[in-house]
Amino acid sequence: MFEFTPSEEQQTLIDTARRFAKERITPIAAACDRDAKFPNDVFVAGHELGLVNAVLPTEYGGPGMTDLDLTFITEELAYGCSGIQTSMSANNLALTPIKLGGSDAQKKKYLGWMAKEPIFASYATSEPSAGSDVAGMQCRANKQSDGSYVLTGTKQWITNASFASFYVIFATEDPALRHKGIGAFIVERAFKGVSVGEHEDKLGQRASDTNTVMLDDVHVPADNVLAAPGQGFKLAMETFNQTRPDIGAIACGVMRRCIEECVAYAKERKTFGVPIGQHQMVQSMLADMAVRYEATSLLVRKAAWNLDHGVRNPVVSSYAKVYGADSAMATAVDAVQIFGGNGYTKEYPVEKLMRDAKLLQIYEGTSQVQRMVIAKNMLA
Repeated sequence: MFEFTPSEEQQTLIDTARRFAKERITPIAAACDRDAKFPNDVFVAGHELGLVNAVLPTEYGGPGMTDLDLTFITEELAYGCSGIQTSMSANNLALTPIKLGGSDAQKKKYLGWMAKEPIFASYATSEPSAGSDVAGMQCRANKQSDGSYVLTGTKQWITNASFASFYVIFATEDPALRHKGIGAFIVERAFKGVSVGEHEDKLGQRASDTNTVMLDDVHVPADNVLAAPGQGFKLAMETFNQTRPDIGAIACGVMRRCIEECVAYAKERKTFGVPIGQHQMVQSMLADMAVRYEATSLLVRKAAWNLDHGVRNPVVSSYAKVYGADSAMATAVDAVQIFGGNGYTKEYPVEKLMRDAKLLQIYEGTSQVQRMVIAKNMLA
């Protein structure tokens, strides 16, 4: 049955994640943003509570939560800090292609490892010349006579690259083949030839570790081939279909934080002798914020519900991602406007929320790419 209210178990999960964000994330968010440093102790604590690797199946030691459950967790953590949340949630992106396309042996080894220890894993499709254009990747995968592969190339903008114990790397046997040449490989950090570049100095979500990963003739055993060349692009797209609703959930967390900060400020800050919340233009912005949050929340829950019930409709994930990302950015900009000059300073949290929100329109397929996906679906 379709429900608009969380179950009792889901409400407990929400309460747990909300308390965790309040106690462990919000108090340190500004400092982590300033120093561009991820708090590993928070990750370990989140792993112990089951807030990391949420969708990792129970048969491999994971929490076995639904995609809908994950959106509730993500929203609460993003309310505290979307940068910290992104690094905490990135394991779900890395484990999804293994869950979808891995052999039983690969699942037991790598999903079991993630469940047993608070390790990081990274997902790597993007490259210096291939972000949203996944099919344009240049990283090469050369097959050897024993079924193994040798990978050469560079991956860029990889979340948790510095910390990862292994990576899911997408590479092509021939760039000219575009999507038909792409495969997927599980590459351990300990493999010879793997190295990580300098930490990216980002505009927002600064607490989340982002780096390049360099592959210099990295030998990948046949047992670590996740998808043979020609099958990797489909796996990458299906992974994004599974994880894009979670970007909408991040947007919900960012917007809810903006709304609560603005409502409190609008009741206290006075101009022309009255609280600014009594001015109609401020009220109009607050109302638009509320509508954007509610609409995004519904789109996110629908997309996650589809995934949980086997409804194959990837365009709904794009709806949630593009509307949520654009709404979060618009809401954060309005939040800075409501705070006025104070909003433009680091003394108040809304300037960070605006910087953090921008990335939602870029990663896992830009807002423009999402619109292309939606339009092609309409015209098909």
